[in-house]
Amino acid sequence: MSAPLPEFQHFQYAFTAHIRDPKANPCPHGIEARRMGIYKRLVYNNIESFLLTCFPVLRKVLGARRWERLLRLFLATHHSRSPLFREIPGEFIQFLQSNGPLSSDYPEFTLELAHYEWVELVLSISTHAPDRNEIDPEGSLLEQRPVLNPVLANLCYRWPVHRVGPHVRIAPTETCLLVFRDAGDHVRFTEINAFTSRLINLLESTELTGQAALETVAVESRHPSPEVVIQGGLAIMRDLQVRGALLGTLRNDAGDTRIPPTDN
Repeated sequence: MSAPLPEFQHFQYAFTAHIRDPKANPCPHGIEARRMGIYKRLVYNNIESFLLTCFPVLRKVLGARRWERLLRLFLATHHSRSPLFREIPGEFIQFLQSNGPLSSDYPEFTLELAHYEWVELVLSISTHAPDRNEIDPEGSLLEQRPVLNPVLANLCYRWPVHRVGPHVRIAPTETCLLVFRDAGDHVRFTEINAFTSRLINLLESTELTGQAALETVAVESRHPSPEVVIQGGLAIMRDLQVRGALLGTLRNDAGDTRIPPTDN
């Protein structure tokens, strides 16, 4: 049987519980309400400041009332796994993913919009970098194994979240987006089609040459002219290389330095 908690720890739990959810947890005995109010505002404002930096569009779309209600629910119910301030936005995404559907007055795309905005932060602070010694920028994209930018996310959503705005109406449309950090450390977003998304997925998750990856896409799509798929895919890979999403080909079999695909 575990020993009972010391009195000061009981007080600490009561103190933090009231800060997280003052409606459900009374103010600890002996603390002036005015002083407690200062602590509550400080905690809420600090949490909000970190989230506003990452989710400006979501805040504008939801408006002040729904935004505050969502943040207070996050503060009251979510138990963060990380103590780092910079990971608060990721904890917010975990909260949205695990909390189930929001009430009907929230847009159905709330989670996807939040995830889309969060990915920019993830890629902007990533410490991953390509090993240029293993990459041949002049290699054959068909005959060799193409190497993607290690700071890249291949995203698929049910909503066109990149078009969302406070006064913009959107309909559910399957949307594929490629996000990557370029050589100038700028995070780039571009809409891609399902063909390109599948090709990138194969290049990320397999060790296929460009030719083999495109042949796989041709078989899956049952295209009547596989050579058209291969030539079109080669043009896409060349364009991705110009943009900085694809870096060249692997010089040897040492592997790559890609970050894990981002959940969506």
